[in-house]
Formats: sequence, structure tokens, C-alpha cells
Amino acid sequence: TEVTEKLEEVVMIWIKQIRQVLVESEQMRREADDIGPSAELEHWKTRMSSFNSLLDEIKSSRVKKIISILQAARSKTLKQWKELDGNITNAANAAKDNVRYLYTLDKFFGPLAKASPVTMMEHIPSLMNTVCMIYTTSPYYNTSECMTSLLLKITNQMINTCKTYLCEG
Repeated sequence: TEVTEKLEEVVMIWIKQIRQVLVESEQMRREADDIGPSAELEHWKTRMSSFNSLLDEIKSSRVKKIISILQAARSKTLKQWKELDGNITNAANAAKDNVRYLYTLDKFFGPLAKASPVTMMEHIPSLMNTVCMIYTTSPYYNTSECMTSLLLKITNQMINTCKTYLCEG
């Protein structure tokens, strides 16, 4: 029982740390007003990497051994652990999905950033079709709040590109 208590203390520390990571990941992001869509992709890539690292740690043999000892001891801390394990898995999957969806827009980021206003207009119809596809298929980007944020970033990039074009011309 002494060993079980020590292991439960360790798992409770992990639970507290994982909860903190989840809480921080759900907080509002502070972003510059003129940020472009590639920053959205970078955000989700970073988040995916963080959650995947956490999942790798959770699935490590050391953690699995401790969890199996606590299972044998019928520890009550495992209920919280399993819930958090599921939450981390869901967060990692959501980040991976968002990266996948945003990569479909990635081919437009270059033309949006470097094109002239005239050539930029040629990309708008297919860009909007891709945004529409993301809206209809993504569990995350199917809300007006998330879609507004994404469209704002796309618009910001277009405005910045036009400003640069005008200043150079």
C-alpha cells in the first residue's frame, strides 16, 4: 500500500500537469490584428506537436507500468487518469485534423503573399471553394467564430499584399 500511495501521488502530479496543459490550450489566443493564415497553420502544428509529445509520454513503458500497478491495486486515481488520457487524445486528434485541413489552404498562402492584386484575384474562387470545403467537413472550423477568424486572417494577408504592391508601385 505504501508503494501504491507513492505511485498515486506521482499520477496525481501528472494529472495536475496535464490539466494545466489542457486549460492553457483552450485559452484565447492573443494575435496581432494583421496576422495572416499561415500563422493559423503554425499554431495548429505547434499544438499538434505538443499533444503528440504528451501522448508519447503517456504511452511510454514507464507510465504504462505505473498505471498497470495502480490497476492491480484498484486505485481510484485511474478514473481521472483515463478521462484525461481521453481528453489529450481528443485534443491531439483535433489538432491533427486542423493541420490537415489548413494544409489544403497552404498552396494559396504563397500566391496570397506574393501576387499582384490582379493575379491574386485568379486564386480567390478556388481559395473560397477550399474554405467552403473546410467549413462543411471540419468539426472545428464549422462554427462562425472559427470560420470568421480564418477568413479574417486570409483577408489580412490579401490587404498586406495589396499594401506592399501599392508601396512598391
